Amino acid sequence: MRTELPATFLATEDGRRANAILRSCVHCGFCNATCPTYQVTGDELDGPRGRIYLMKSMFESGEISGVVREHLDRCLTCRSCETTCPSGVRYSELLEIGRSRIEKDAPRPLAKSLMRKLLGAVLPAKGLLTVLLRLGRPLRPLFPRKFRHYLAPVSAHAPQPRTQHARKVLLLNGCVQRQLTPQVNDHLVALLNARGVTVIEVADEACCGGLNLHLGQDDAAHASMTRNIKALTPYLGEVEAIISTASGCGVTLKDYGRLYPAEGPLAAQAQAIAAKTVDAVELLAHFEFKPAVQARRIAVQTPCTLQHGQKLNGRMEVLLERCGYDLLPVAEPHLCCGSAGTYSILEPEISDQLRTRKLAALHKHQPEVIATANIGCQMHLAAGTSTPVLHWLTLLE
Repeated sequence: MRTELPATFLATEDGRRANAILRSCVHCGFCNATCPTYQVTGDELDGPRGRIYLMKSMFESGEISGVVREHLDRCLTCRSCETTCPSGVRYSELLEIGRSRIEKDAPRPLAKSLMRKLLGAVLPAKGLLTVLLRLGRPLRPLFPRKFRHYLAPVSAHAPQPRTQHARKVLLLNGCVQRQLTPQVNDHLVALLNARGVTVIEVADEACCGGLNLHLGQDDAAHASMTRNIKALTPYLGEVEAIISTASGCGVTLKDYGRLYPAEGPLAAQAQAIAAKTVDAVELLAHFEFKPAVQARRIAVQTPCTLQHGQKLNGRMEVLLERCGYDLLPVAEPHLCCGSAGTYSILEPEISDQLRTRKLAALHKHQPEVIATANIGCQMHLAAGTSTPVLHWLTLLE
């Protein structure tokens, strides 16, 4: 793709990176075939190729129209297009640059702006989120139906004892997952303790920064990354890996080496954290598991952050099959379920259509359980079905 970006923009790191990504696109349109929003709307501007043209125009002209903002907001950042692209276009990186420009230079209507700022401030703040959920749960019937599932009482759980072994890993608790499904990490601790691995947790762990990053809130994202890097760095020499059971957090941590400013004071530490971060499915692949007592019929929904972001598609299924579960075929496994962090709140119409489509595919062969690997997908899907939606680690335990 030919570009004519302003010299002032090209003089910046964002400008140079945007120029390289734009020039790698060959206009083929293969990306549209696997883009969830294009499948829903049929609008070229709701596909990656159309959005690339919009961003190119924005960078070249310096003008940000409502059309550009609308169609970039509609992107799920699922990265399915990157899996499909024969030219290796780093679309998600270009989108980060575009959204950051919009967030800084094109204020939204007041109501939308306030909602985005509220989500970006509350969800990563574990203390504040804890208080708000405790206050909201007794008032659950008064909330709109779409929010009630997030205010459901948390299942009782007893934190697992930490046995001491030579092997050690650092387990992240995440922001939302620690509030809504804390038992998932307890399941992993039990699995690892039984296999001779000590699990360490860090009280000062901060948000990975992914949520703010997807909202175009770069300053807040980098602030969270800085806090997290400082909290995790003292443990790097002690543990063999940093584990996340939420694939959305894991994909962000694995990208710290690129996301954290290269000239920043903690750049080397960011690289080290990224290198040590693995998803639970990668660590558990090296262990043996006994067949399940009850080999239930399972439909698997592999989150976009696991299959397109971390490139670990099929790993969860292999482990579940090794445990004796009956995995059912699921059509269109590459398509997003519509959760995508805050997307289900900010773009509910498209999100709900994608969930309906995903659940139809998951339900086709009448599963007893739907398994996934990310808290956002789990809560979003569970709100639309009576079939239990569980984190896959629950099934392994």
